Amino acid sequence: MDKPVLNPEVTAFLEEMNHPLIELIEYLRGIILSTDPNLVEGIKWNGPNYSLDGKDRVTLKIYPPKQVQVILHRGAKVKEQPVQRLLVDEYPMLEWKVNDRAVLTFRSLAELERCQAVVREIVAKWLVVWKNDR
Repeated sequence: MDKPVLNPEVTAFLEEMNHPLIELIEYLRGIILSTDPNLVEGIKWNGPNYSLDGKDRVTLKIYPPKQVQVILHRGAKVKEQPVQRLLVDEYPMLEWKVNDRAVLTFRSLAELERCQAVVREIVAKWLVVWKNDR
């Protein structure tokens, strides 16, 4: 697999922050970008954001700086809720806010490294849901 290309604007944005969990954030950026070559990385909601076909799908919530959250979502606008969760597989590490928004929370790089394959699988499946929902 090719190494994902990081957006230099996002890299500069993060370097200016001097975030205590920068290694965790950088590792997450690589995992997320490796799930789909069509993902576009940018900055939104004061953190790295990933869109597919112009629609926001994944955002890193990097504040408060004691943790980093991966928010899986359908964009900023409220939409009608699906009857069931958008990922049918059970992932105990996912915290579902509503049926179309879930959160992964990490407090250390070591924590992420232990489950990186599952995180990659979750993000990839989340993006497939949107490719099939056109």
